[in-house]
Amino acid sequence: MTDSDGDSRDDAADAGGEDHGGEGDHADGDGTGGEPNREEFHEDPVGHTRATAGMTVSELVDGYGDAGIGAASVNEAGDVLADMLANDDCTVFLSLAGAMVPAGMRRVVADLIRDGYVDALVTTGANLTHDAIEAIGGKHHHGRTHDPEKSLREHDEGLRDEGVDRIYNVYLPQEHFAEFEGHLREEVFPALEADPDADGTDAVSIADLTRELGRANAEVNDRDDVPEGPGVAAAAYESDVPIYCPAVQDSVLGLQAWMYAQTADFTLDALADMTELTDLAFEADDAGCLLVGGGVPKNFTLQTMLVTPRAYDYAVQITMDPEATGGLSGATLEEARSWGKLEKDARNASVHGDATVMLPMLVAAARDRVE
Repeated sequence: MTDSDGDSRDDAADAGGEDHGGEGDHADGDGTGGEPNREEFHEDPVGHTRATAGMTVSELVDGYGDAGIGAASVNEAGDVLADMLANDDCTVFLSLAGAMVPAGMRRVVADLIRDGYVDALVTTGANLTHDAIEAIGGKHHHGRTHDPEKSLREHDEGLRDEGVDRIYNVYLPQEHFAEFEGHLREEVFPALEADPDADGTDAVSIADLTRELGRANAEVNDRDDVPEGPGVAAAAYESDVPIYCPAVQDSVLGLQAWMYAQTADFTLDALADMTELTDLAFEADDAGCLLVGGGVPKNFTLQTMLVTPRAYDYAVQITMDPEATGGLSGATLEEARSWGKLEKDARNASVHGDATVMLPMLVAAARDRVE
């Protein structure tokens, strides 16, 4: 080893000692040798939620504001929803996917409509089907997801033999669908048939169909003194709130409409609702949406703003779907902003969780703050 080699090693060791000493760059946050810059982390420490006897739902959700992770998201969503509902100049669109009526969310939605918090409902034919079944006297029942003495397949094969449909842990006897068919054929469809004396085909919009369904549900519910209330479609009819069902074909309601049309002068115009819905969005001073689940209702509600000069000012969504699949159901509201569906300065919040748990909580908290 030459002297120069030794000098080089000594120089390197000296340099290393200086770079990694206790007072070097890694000991401070800004590289200046001062204290770490942690001002942001001193301002808003996480608190601890209280859960005590006598608390209201609103108080619980308020307490979530001190917490982190999902609880903080629920608090934020409650704030945005309350501001949306409190704004008298805001046109509110409610998007309702999933099996919300069979799961027991019927009253939550109907009360929102009756109490003037919803200006338009976008939902599935399935929710409308199950809503009508209860309006005319049918019931959904608690059930089990499996029989411990049978395989999962054997359990559902047994339900099929017994004429019972399963929606996870909710059961529905199939005879209710026959009663629903009779209700449509006797109380709903005849009122929508074309005038035989009119020229051409007198097609009706899907909103016309849902309006007649709501009227019929209310009348039969009252006439037959059904213990359960008339429900969502009836509340919308009586409150003059339109119901849009863009994928009505994908339901028993749509299937029955198609079957009736085979032997009657009855035609649905799938595009007619676009004009009415777009006008509603176009004329809104402010616009907000509550998105329960995803699918067609969510997209139909959001895309409405693409043909108006504005976008949503408020948006709250409840979803269980992941963002990374690229699907609409899990798409974030921030992503919707990139499409021009939300204003750049819109207030928005997302809650990831079961809508049958989150929807009543958010609605109760928001209504308590508003009322």
